[in-house]
Amino acid sequence: MAAFVTDQFRILNANSFVESINDNSYYAFLGLSNPTTPNPGFGRTSDWNTSINNNPIDNFQYLSHYRDTSLFGKKITSENVRRVVKRVDWISNTSYDMYRHDYSEYTEAPSSKVFNLYNSNYYVITDEFKVYICLENGTSGKNPTNVPRSLFKPVDTSIEPPTVGSDGYRWKYLFTISPSDIIKFDSTEYFIVPNNWENSLNNEIVRIRDGGNSDIQNNQIKKVYIESGGSGYVDTTASILGDGSGGEVSITTTNGEITSVVVTSGGKGYTYGIVNLNSSSGTGAKLIPIIPPSKGHGYDIYKELGTDKVLIYARFDDSTKDFPTDTKFSQVGIIKNPETFSGVGITFTGGNFSSLYSIGITTSISINVGDKITQNQGNGLIAEGYVASFDTETKILKYYQDRSLSFGNNVDQSQTSIAKNIVPFNSSSQISIDGNSATVDTTLNNTSTINLGNKLINLGVEFTNGLANPEINKKTGDIIYIDNRPEVQRDSRQKEDVKIILEF
Repeated sequence: MAAFVTDQFRILNANSFVESINDNSYYAFLGLSNPTTPNPGFGRTSDWNTSINNNPIDNFQYLSHYRDTSLFGKKITSENVRRVVKRVDWISNTSYDMYRHDYSEYTEAPSSKVFNLYNSNYYVITDEFKVYICLENGTSGKNPTNVPRSLFKPVDTSIEPPTVGSDGYRWKYLFTISPSDIIKFDSTEYFIVPNNWENSLNNEIVRIRDGGNSDIQNNQIKKVYIESGGSGYVDTTASILGDGSGGEVSITTTNGEITSVVVTSGGKGYTYGIVNLNSSSGTGAKLIPIIPPSKGHGYDIYKELGTDKVLIYARFDDSTKDFPTDTKFSQVGIIKNPETFSGVGITFTGGNFSSLYSIGITTSISINVGDKITQNQGNGLIAEGYVASFDTETKILKYYQDRSLSFGNNVDQSQTSIAKNIVPFNSSSQISIDGNSATVDTTLNNTSTINLGNKLINLGVEFTNGLANPEINKKTGDIIYIDNRPEVQRDSRQKEDVKIILEF
């Protein structure tokens, strides 16, 4: 028999990831400053910027390469993580689905024509960034697919939704996205859902959450759908039977047919229900109580909206020397729990990191991102690396060394004439950058600052005899996300606002 992973498992995984942010060190990082050169070079292609097949490869060989060519990272905090759902805008004269607990291959969503609640358009966000769930949309068993159009923008923010409008729609208010979150997380495809809904002390969240708690309010069921009105019925009241209690409805008929069912008491504790028509003389009616998620609408918005995606935000600017502005990048990733460079087993916890090696030089020469650095150390030892950044003011060169220096682009690791070990740079020999000679500035010793005139500049890393190591051990940490993209040139006049969607 067939098996499947449920939507609730995906929602649980998204929730678990958000909750794990405070217990781990996650970083968004930018990487690979030379995606097209050298050619060949491991993990690079000459058509990187134009290829439609340039997808990341998920194996241990490439995961370690992504770490090797990373440039710098910024810590992901709970303030910069939100659950998200697909964006459904309220637009006048548009049809929407209503919330139902039983969409399936047997019960199609009437407007979007899908068989799954979370794929349907049963909620909206307005131009005031208010989020509503649709409890009624004017459909019934008599009119199951000809969905009326919503004509009046929902504006009511009461705990209990207003009565059905003349367009047939009834909307239940959930929350409003704050202006600060709009600026940071705005997206054309998704909108964010507040964090910590179940424990938040925010007055507005508490009001909606507690208002949706039927254990307190006795207001769980809001809607009974008339699949069939039957015949021979009279106006009456009836209870909702099932595994809950307290549900009551008022029934109105026209010529013996049930034409209206209004919930007068929503009750509590229902996971299924049926309207008790046993005392009626009518026949053929089918009334379906619509069961909200959890205890009621607004109590658990993660289940209610199906939050199986997470949006992560990070901003890279020129606020720190860890983020050089004269470099390029062509990869965006997330790494979990990298370790400090010098501390074995010690997780890095700083707010940002540089994952590049650094050399201070004394010579003023022209240096470009992607240039090859070499250093002949004698006895057949030659150190090599690729320029990732060169600060003309401080004369600090940042570089990385990756496996393309050892065996080119031979992914299959066939024997080649360039096979060799990667050797670290030292302070005692001249270095050559694209054929130009430069001297290591050994006066940068046991320091992370440099004086330029009357200005003291923090270099971000500790130099010893003109050399500095990365702040993280690039052999550690789990790459949990990687995205290849066309090369981006950084500039001091721009900021990179990175938004990453993780789908669980």
